[in-house]
Amino acid sequence: MPDDARHLLGLAAAREKRSGGVAFDLAAFPEVVRVYAAQNAAAEEIRRLAREARELDVLAVRGLGLIGLNDSLLRGCLPREQGGRGLRIRVALLDPESDALARRAAEIGESAESLARGVQLAEARLREMAGSYEIGVWRYRMLPTWRLIRTDSTLFISAFDAGWEGHESVTYKVMETPHGPLYRGFRRMFEAVVDGAQRTM
Repeated sequence: MPDDARHLLGLAAAREKRSGGVAFDLAAFPEVVRVYAAQNAAAEEIRRLAREARELDVLAVRGLGLIGLNDSLLRGCLPREQGGRGLRIRVALLDPESDALARRAAEIGESAESLARGVQLAEARLREMAGSYEIGVWRYRMLPTWRLIRTDSTLFISAFDAGWEGHESVTYKVMETPHGPLYRGFRRMFEAVVDGAQRTM
């Protein structure tokens, strides 16, 4: 198979040396399959994949708009029958007592107390889901940079920065491919965040 065809399928080139110096068009590594202007533009696609997922990972600050509230992005579309159909959910939220939370609150013009209470409310609402799903919740302490939703082999990635919330960021849909570094790197990052965090549920 020609190398350009292999790259379109997410495969390494037949004779490519990984010694650097070679650059490819983005289309050669198709793990980034779509770019949305903001989370709301990706909402229907995220919900569709969440309905069918066996694993759901969420990395957020407080998570209320993603999974904490009844009208949040994910909560209403999760399967309710048969104990959530074996769905495993992992949610990592910013530790309300961390220095990073106070910094993030200042970045978005909110009081640290308000932001901390939002995280605690999300945790309380997630506890209500424990009877229906295999769910775990963790508190991490580092400054939030990436906002992540993983449904099985698909990631939706956006960023936090001073002055904007994660849902306002451009959102990338990233698919797992044999040699794609983004999916592997972000999944590895999530595992590292959970490994270094305090489990609260």
